[in-house]
Amino acid sequence: MEIIRDNIEKSEFLVHRSVFADKEILARERAEIFNKCWLFIGHETEVPEKGDYRRKKVGGRNLLLVHGQDDVIRALYNTCPHRGALVCRENEGNARAFRCFYHAWSFKNDGELVGMPGKDGFPKDFNADGTKNMKAVNRFESYRGFMFVNFDEDAISLDEYLGNAKEYIDLVADQSESGLETLGGIQEYSVRANWKLIAENSVDLYHGMPTHKTYFDIKQSQDADLKRVKLEGKGVQLDNGHGVMEYVAPWGRPIAQWTPIWDDNLKKDMEEIKEGLVERFGEERADRIANYNRNILIFPNLVINDIMAITARTFYPTSPGYMEVQGYSFAPKGEPDAHRKARNTNFLEFLGPGGFATPDDNEALELCQEAYNNNTEVQWNDISKGMSREGGALATDELQMRSFWRQYNAVLQESYNKEVALK
Repeated sequence: MEIIRDNIEKSEFLVHRSVFADKEILARERAEIFNKCWLFIGHETEVPEKGDYRRKKVGGRNLLLVHGQDDVIRALYNTCPHRGALVCRENEGNARAFRCFYHAWSFKNDGELVGMPGKDGFPKDFNADGTKNMKAVNRFESYRGFMFVNFDEDAISLDEYLGNAKEYIDLVADQSESGLETLGGIQEYSVRANWKLIAENSVDLYHGMPTHKTYFDIKQSQDADLKRVKLEGKGVQLDNGHGVMEYVAPWGRPIAQWTPIWDDNLKKDMEEIKEGLVERFGEERADRIANYNRNILIFPNLVINDIMAITARTFYPTSPGYMEVQGYSFAPKGEPDAHRKARNTNFLEFLGPGGFATPDDNEALELCQEAYNNNTEVQWNDISKGMSREGGALATDELQMRSFWRQYNAVLQESYNKEVALK
């Protein structure tokens, strides 16, 4: 099945619109992508203390991210080994043990079965092999505090999977010597559109000025210098379908770039932070950390936005035209209150649930999904912008999207080829 036309000579890259609407393709995505790729489950600071837990839904599975009494963080399948009920029904909290509502089986927070009513009805060596414990996800690894699971026992390591995307994650994590922490709860919402559209949109700077014009108009009214700043930078194709756009930040960044809408005390603080970054990393890297934005796409469904604030989003399909999204906000640990206030204002006015970006983007994605009803007559999307300059793609080009689609195509075509070979 032809779903991608990648014509280097013609500088044309096309994606067949069936990938956004076909139920059989979604089933193949679940089997070959969400069952076999590394998927973000959360950040280590979500469960900082022993007993802390968070309910998660990752790759279609109900999971429990929990910091055990043995000081080990695990991802447990949130299902009772007895009859399958959810063991933990609270979204978050702190507990030394979990008790299943259905038959009152009890488990330590490392998943070990420690009690059940009517114990005399079971053999004395019941659970001697541990098979009645809550099962942990075997492939559970982390990088710089970002934690991932993989449901494929034969998958490559997370370190190898992230590849050269680690360079850009490091630019985010290195903003503070004390590391990052998550802020507040998780933002959850749904979009009536295919999950791959938000993957595209998140590394699409081409849409920035036309779609979010109102936001830029407001920023320009607050800062006259902003009129002279363009969204200049580069798009990069990374390993394993990952991609990034990195570009000059035209707005205030609480890490070390002041804006006139903040008071002069913050300006002095930003200068001191920048000096500290220069001492740690040198002028060039300090400039990248402080004065450049990064939109990082980790294949298949994690986006880290290091722009006017630091956020992460994951998204998972429930049908070809519907997805559920989870959003996180991050900040340096121990950040001063004035800095945190500026950061949260930045986050809320653009990326937050009532900000300018999310409603605009969601409307654009839903308009695309609605138009895919015409995919019999109009079958292909064009993602060719900048293809004639692959060696030096601009941030407003679409190379970073093509990185995603090339990996997507490779995974699905390998699956199709195996299926044909078996026939």
